[in-house]
Amino acid sequence: MVLSCASPCIQGISDPSTAESTAVRINNELAAQISDPSAGNSTGRFGAFAALSMHNATAAAAELRRTVEELGFLGALVNDYQQSGANNDTLLFYDEPEYDIFWSTVIELDVPVYFHPRTNVAPISTLLYTQAPWLRGAGQEFAVTLSNHILGLCTNGVFDRFPSLKIIVGHMGERIPSDLDRIDKEIARQKVLGMPMLRNVSSYFETNIWTTSSGSFSPALLEYHKEEIGLERIMYSIDYPFETMEDGKVFLDELEDELTEEELRKFTRETAIALLKLDG
Repeated sequence: MVLSCASPCIQGISDPSTAESTAVRINNELAAQISDPSAGNSTGRFGAFAALSMHNATAAAAELRRTVEELGFLGALVNDYQQSGANNDTLLFYDEPEYDIFWSTVIELDVPVYFHPRTNVAPISTLLYTQAPWLRGAGQEFAVTLSNHILGLCTNGVFDRFPSLKIIVGHMGERIPSDLDRIDKEIARQKVLGMPMLRNVSSYFETNIWTTSSGSFSPALLEYHKEEIGLERIMYSIDYPFETMEDGKVFLDELEDELTEEELRKFTRETAIALLKLDG
């Protein structure tokens, strides 16, 4: 099990200095937890994704390097955009060229970065969801906001500049794989307007993007995504504590009638072992 800091974690801290120091503290605490036999980790049961302040790409790269090389972390988890500014209304997305130094470090270390949703800052939340506050959170808001960020990585050419980059997206890819045909067709129209993306979004799900089942326990949806992006791009995950272990187990039981034994091993173990290098 890979532990991480619950959303929005560091991405919800607007002050750069506070964000950086808090990330270091949290990562040190995580390192202590995953190495503590009293916490049930005497057999290496737990790993960790680093929490990172994304205000400054160079500082984020340095903290990622520290956590991977010194603390043995498996990669990083970012909770969507980094809020910034005195009024918390400046949003930093990691598809801009100033973050290339961070992505260079990620591929040098050969670790994945997990993109997890977050609640929106007040100005966005107020504008979009005041009339229907029930859409805030996991039902709608999370997928809408994070899918924009993932598609920004694609359309702004991050995967073209860093072709070996590995990104993980939970909740069955935040709905992107369910609509790849339309996404590819409509975004292709933007090339004449100077969009730097060299390929199409579907292709990055073949080379750069993995998804997890976290919080999405639908055998029918898994079967559809299996056809769209391939089972080798989907990993089993529960999203605890936001989802229960019991519901995750029920999902696995249902899959015994849907997947072969080989497919179940790939989905529940083998893809994650290879991606996270757990067999090293």
